[in-house]
Amino acid sequence: MEDLVKFVQDEFVAKKEMPEFAAGDTITVYYEIKEGSKTRTQFFRGVVIQRRGSGSTETFTIRKMSGTIGVERIFPLNLPALQKIEVNKRGKVRRARIFYFRELTGKKARIKEKRG
Repeated sequence: MEDLVKFVQDEFVAKKEMPEFAAGDTITVYYEIKEGSKTRTQFFRGVVIQRRGSGSTETFTIRKMSGTIGVERIFPLNLPALQKIEVNKRGKVRRARIFYFRELTGKKARIKEKRG
């Protein structure tokens, strides 16, 4: 049964071309917001905390600091409102899910950049 569901998702759900990114990377996500009859593009720039799921149900979590308050947002990769994703910095982390990043503040909350 689950093979059939996977087959249908792979065949009929439109895949978007997105750049490769992983936990620790700083990315900017541009997405559309509908306000009444108008639409506008808004962006969310932050550090990728995790990627989870697979295929058409894959999601990623981004965290940014808004003043002194941490804001996290979960985006599905196949969200129709998603316009584009830009990778600003490649981060060097040792884990796939960096939840410890939530407790870090100040200079400790910096992630080293990947070289090369």
